Amino acid sequence: MSFKIAPSLVSAPLERLGDAIAGLESAGADYIHFDIEDGSFVPVMNLGIKFIADLRPLTKLPFDVHLMTLNPEWMIPALVEAGADRISIHYEACLYPRRVLRSVVSAGAKAGIALNPATPLSGLTFLLPYLSFVVILTSEPEIPEATFLPSALEKVRQGKSQSGLRGIEWVVDGGINPGNLKEVLQAGVDTIVVGRAAFKEGRVKENIAALRAIGR
Repeated sequence: MSFKIAPSLVSAPLERLGDAIAGLESAGADYIHFDIEDGSFVPVMNLGIKFIADLRPLTKLPFDVHLMTLNPEWMIPALVEAGADRISIHYEACLYPRRVLRSVVSAGAKAGIALNPATPLSGLTFLLPYLSFVVILTSEPEIPEATFLPSALEKVRQGKSQSGLRGIEWVVDGGINPGNLKEVLQAGVDTIVVGRAAFKEGRVKENIAALRAIGR
């Protein structure tokens, strides 16, 4: 099963992000994932726009930015200017998600919509033609150790079966590890966001290789 890996920098050693970027590129990561939070939509705050701008010269890997913020419109032009290649916004955080996705595309990035575990998969075809990918959260965005929720994978299965969404990339984010990856891939997932599973014990190359092996 072919799939892409997007390691999340929030799990990397923040004092050595340059080394972490080099290690991910060497290990064959497909994207580098950034979580940007506002402390309101989710009760945490981690990376910001400056991290993206400072790290952009260090790699050619695509920067995948997940906005876990209320009213994300204002930061989209700055994110693209800083080097974001793809930006996902939360369905729950926007009154007019189609308009926000259009602003992402107009700024020059690919646009995605993210759904919290409790949010049902409603009709997404109205977000076309701006929608390139869907992010399904497979854990609650409350604490780093939040439990993997396999029931969220049903949204991937449903989405993959909708003819109007063919060609859309399906991403899962939250609690993915070698123990549940096979189940995740069987649901038809295209891309996994991984944090601790990528950076565990500092063995990035070995960890990513182990994830790849599960999909073979």
